[in-house]
Amino acid sequence: MAFDKTVTLQGDTTAYTLSPKVKKYTLKDLGFQETKVGNFSLKRSLDPKSPFNPSIELKVMVNSTLDGFKMAAVASKGTREVNLFKMDRAAEYAEQFHYLMESFIERDVFETAAE
Repeated sequence: MAFDKTVTLQGDTTAYTLSPKVKKYTLKDLGFQETKVGNFSLKRSLDPKSPFNPSIELKVMVNSTLDGFKMAAVASKGTREVNLFKMDRAAEYAEQFHYLMESFIERDVFETAAE
């Protein structure tokens, strides 16, 4: 799967794009791990009741040149993309997702894409 400049999570109404101000050290400060090929990977639980045994995770991968990324909400095993906005606990998952995205926006990692 190719890296995209703008990504909308399945079921969400907001599109996100990488900020032109994003820096590698900011990604590392926020918990992104550098992969062997230089990309930056992050997995975060979206389950507020069980953060150590998540049922839904947010996976984000930023490429090494900081000009493209992938983002998906996945089931606990990490293999199947899910629509967290249509699940039984959608409000809880959406609140966690938007909280994470807001913190990324505050740190100049992402921006909301212009419609």
